[in-house]
Amino acid sequence: MSSGGPPGRDRPTGPIIMHVDMDAFYASVALRERPELHGTPVVVGGEHRGVVLSATYEARALGVRSGMSSGQARRLAPSATFVPPDFDAYAEVSRAIVAVFGTVSAVVESASIDEAFLDLTGSVRMFGPPAGIGEHVRAVVADEQGITCSVGIGPTKFVAKMASRAAKPDGLVEVPPGRVEAFLHPHPVEAMWGVGPATARRLHGLGLETVADLAATPVATLRQTFGPHSGRALHELAHGRDRRRVVPTEPERSVGSQETLGRDTDDPDVVRRELLRMADRTAGRMRRAGLVGRTVAVALRFSDFTEVTRSATLTTPTDVTEEIYAAAVALYEKLGLERARIRRVGVRVEGVTPARQAYRQPSLTDPEHGWQEADQAVDAAVRKFGPAAVQRLALTRRH
Repeated sequence: MSSGGPPGRDRPTGPIIMHVDMDAFYASVALRERPELHGTPVVVGGEHRGVVLSATYEARALGVRSGMSSGQARRLAPSATFVPPDFDAYAEVSRAIVAVFGTVSAVVESASIDEAFLDLTGSVRMFGPPAGIGEHVRAVVADEQGITCSVGIGPTKFVAKMASRAAKPDGLVEVPPGRVEAFLHPHPVEAMWGVGPATARRLHGLGLETVADLAATPVATLRQTFGPHSGRALHELAHGRDRRRVVPTEPERSVGSQETLGRDTDDPDVVRRELLRMADRTAGRMRRAGLVGRTVAVALRFSDFTEVTRSATLTTPTDVTEEIYAAAVALYEKLGLERARIRRVGVRVEGVTPARQAYRQPSLTDPEHGWQEADQAVDAAVRKFGPAAVQRLALTRRH
């Protein structure tokens, strides 16, 4: 464990914010299924097309970065292993991790699928010093999920975020209030959370290289260059002052899945099959989360990267694969596409609510046992024997 100050000294009396960031999250989840790849360059994303979603630190050492094209990543790391993304697994692990956060704080803000802010101000009386809480979270995540995370602790969200970056990978940095400027000021301005390449270039144009340089610059000078609001904000952050509070995340209001095809297609049968795959994946996620929804949306991206989205509202909430798929196919066919080449297919159910609170209107034509029971049987088999235990025939065919 690394720290911005000895634990126990300068114990904060004001807000205590913790930022937890998973280390190479997508890649780390993939390595759980492929332990033989530990210590090797691994890239999550399409091997021949698409973009890099994540990479292990071994791949990053070769220059691979999230967001770059898969082709460029392959040139930089020819020995890397490319693995396809598994968004269901990421969502499941993310939910489990957020549940861990909820055991130490009632105020948790999910910043993304792999990071969150926790307000520990009211937690220290029950759980002890902030660093101890952070190490507890790191240990539980590693034990239960088999992945590592980095933790930053400080008096503001900005300082906590900067501290978690300094803790990477697999570490903890605590910055007490009395050491905020000593921690921040040696950093280059481009390391500041929220400062992108364009802002960094303008700061360098003013001769400002470090956060200390920025902190020593008069606010009036910064306002002239960045405007009244941004100039003041940069000056405040350089001193570690940040009024943003941790805002508890609202429950998820939609569940969806999307996938970029191996190659563009204008074959309606292929598109329908992918709609079934995405509907099956979305419905499975909903059932695992105990959610149902009434609005089904379909999103298609074409080969020229233009997109179209259509949605329809069902008469009753559902989490049934066949019902979601039927609505998705109807939306696709209603578009009347004439051999348009499609690159990506997505299916989403919006306005989701807890299944226990929803009323499902029965139909006189419903059989005694239908698709809902079939889905439940499949879910039970998958839980017991794994994801390959039961698969739809249409999704096992190779084309």
